[in-house]
Amino acid sequence: MNDIWSVISSAFAQHGETIHLLDAIGVTLGLVYLWLEYKANVVMWVVGIIMPAIDIYLYFSTGLYADFGMAIYYSVAAVVAAIYGFRHWRSGDTTTDGRGTERSITHMPRREAVMAMIAFLGIWFVMYELLIHLTNSTVPVTDSFANALSIVALWALARKYLEQWLLWLVADAVLTALYAYKGLLFRPCLYGLYTVIAVFGYFKWKKMMQAQQARQ
Repeated sequence: MNDIWSVISSAFAQHGETIHLLDAIGVTLGLVYLWLEYKANVVMWVVGIIMPAIDIYLYFSTGLYADFGMAIYYSVAAVVAAIYGFRHWRSGDTTTDGRGTERSITHMPRREAVMAMIAFLGIWFVMYELLIHLTNSTVPVTDSFANALSIVALWALARKYLEQWLLWLVADAVLTALYAYKGLLFRPCLYGLYTVIAVFGYFKWKKMMQAQQARQ
């Protein structure tokens, strides 16, 4: 009996070590992604393909099923999203010498903002219903809220709208508290940093947008 208990204990210990290792790797990639996003560097879309694959196992193991579903969504759609974001960011104007320029940072049009709000509410509702009916999630409201908002924020990022930072600010603040509640070690620190950087990122992009408009 003691031998069986030792095997079980060892398995759980190794599982915990794997969780923390993947959490640390995900945080490292997240910091790289955050820096590239802050600098409005198009390479961020390449890093964005790798992160979801790590998150799939991490979120499922900790019972964050909406995040788990989002990780699957990101993994399946990461290549498409990266191609779309990369191409959209690179589809700027053509200069007089024939060279292409990156798309400028702009404000989100009011009509698209209304549509984004409607889409967010719809996605939130669907995610919440799936969580309460198909999983044993203990945090269905906040989990579905943060991930629905993250989907809209990702779209706004791909469109290179300044307001994407405000969407991430709210989503990251909620996720920071959620991950801390779930007992993750590194992820709350990462998303706490995301929350702070979202403020600086907003003003950084705003300054870049004004500089771009001045040049034009």
